[in-house]
Amino acid sequence: MVSNIFADRSAKGLPRLDFAICADRVGTLRTDLGLCLRVEHGPEAMATADLIIVLPTEDEPLTLPAPAEKGLIAAHHRGAVIAAYSTGSFLLAETGLLDGRRATTDWRLAARLASRHPEITVEPDALYVDQGLLVSGAGGAAVIDMCLHLLRREHGPALADAVAEEAMVTPRHRNGHPQHLPSPSDPAPEGEAERMADLLAWARTRLHQPMTVSDLARQALMSPRTFARRFRAATGTTPYAWLAAQRLDRARDLLETTDLSVQAIAVRVGFPSSNVLRAQFTKHHGASPSAYRNAFQQSRRTPMSACH
Repeated sequence: MVSNIFADRSAKGLPRLDFAICADRVGTLRTDLGLCLRVEHGPEAMATADLIIVLPTEDEPLTLPAPAEKGLIAAHHRGAVIAAYSTGSFLLAETGLLDGRRATTDWRLAARLASRHPEITVEPDALYVDQGLLVSGAGGAAVIDMCLHLLRREHGPALADAVAEEAMVTPRHRNGHPQHLPSPSDPAPEGEAERMADLLAWARTRLHQPMTVSDLARQALMSPRTFARRFRAATGTTPYAWLAAQRLDRARDLLETTDLSVQAIAVRVGFPSSNVLRAQFTKHHGASPSAYRNAFQQSRRTPMSACH
């Protein structure tokens, strides 16, 4: 799936992406599907990659060979983006780069990751967690969401959408939540899914306006208490957290596609001040809005290479 998303599509008019597979040693490796994979690059390939994705493994113990660990640490220190998903998050955690940061993995492994690395704040419900130069993803199809998020972050929404269409993949949630479905023990009434979808679409067009849980509940024709319960079941998060994520997504779009000031963007997306936007944006993306915009503009001028 990673190779599909980061395949070279320059012949179809999309920016060129240089993709390579590296391992602690070159040669033929057998995948978990029983297929033979020819690896032509060793850890030295990480020295020039802009993006490195640590693939999951079923091998125990979940530790990295020393050359790979040194390569990842050196790549991080020179400013490369490093991503990992599923058990790959364990491998990345072994480098110590995630210490003091948020991260995720397959929700079935989240407790194990938290126990093994208590210095990491594990978010078991996240599809992916973006910490700037370090990104982690859940298991299974969540790699699609994580990879498209990376493309969107580095090259803009137009490229990410074009790759998703051409690769015939669909991201589930742009804000990274949730990674598993709610329990069927509290089934929603018939037609409520459509009503909730309409509500979310309604709210997205009004992000610039103040909105409370009561406002949303009134629009959904529910009591605030029932609405809060149904909203979490449908989205995996709270109304407040969802609104904040949507506003941050919209702010990121405006940083990428306009020259609006941070203050003007804060007003457009519903944050009470530019200081609040800066604080929230930095917390979620590991960079201030201005730094993010500068990095995005620089990435548009520099082709991305990737090592996996």
